[in-house]
Amino acid sequence: MHIADFVSGSFAGACGVAVGYPLDTVKVRIQTQKQFTGIWQCFVATFSKEGTSVMSPGDIVKVRLQCQTESKQGGTNMPKPKYRGPVHCLLSIIKEEGFMGLYRGALPLMLRDGPSYATYFLTYATICEWLTDGSKKRPDWSGVMFAGGVAGIVGWTIGTPMDVIKARLQVDGARETRRYKGFFHCITETARVEGAGVFFKSLGINCLRAFPVNMVVFVTYEVLTGFLRDGPDSVDPPRMGFE
Repeated sequence: MHIADFVSGSFAGACGVAVGYPLDTVKVRIQTQKQFTGIWQCFVATFSKEGTSVMSPGDIVKVRLQCQTESKQGGTNMPKPKYRGPVHCLLSIIKEEGFMGLYRGALPLMLRDGPSYATYFLTYATICEWLTDGSKKRPDWSGVMFAGGVAGIVGWTIGTPMDVIKARLQVDGARETRRYKGFFHCITETARVEGAGVFFKSLGINCLRAFPVNMVVFVTYEVLTGFLRDGPDSVDPPRMGFE
């Protein structure tokens, strides 16, 4: 692996997470909690009650903390958050559910990321090729942003149903009695109770989040790769040094 690709990809991914994390929290809560009636209502309620200050390592820890809606500033009679932070959440999961509890939702996570990433990179490469008439040149910065944004939307369109199942399995049992017996039971029970449309319940916010996030990811990646490979003179608008 080329060091420039590694550094650029790592930094671009971190920037994408930073841009998309607030909407990712809203997405998970809409997928798993019925008290939120829409994107804006969920965003306002979350921000006014908790801020957007929750960050976490690991997917299940992230989801558990995102679904923790109790306010840390609540009064003496108000319920307190179960998890005090990412480390406490991690240790609590291991203590209560065993080490394998950290892998709840691993199967739908793989089934989400495999097809969605394949479609994601294929879409990006295809649009870039289309914008440059099949040449080996990279498109200009606006083309990179457009291709990255569309690729993100297409990838999440493919991955949203498994994302819903993943989130529900990861949250299941955190507070109340466990509802789902496993992966297939979660799918059938969710469809039976809420209808097939629930699997695309968060598609709108996934697409809303995907476009700016993946614009940032690909622009950052392309700029840093050009900079690390060819030096600072290579990053020169309007083509930003892409060959």
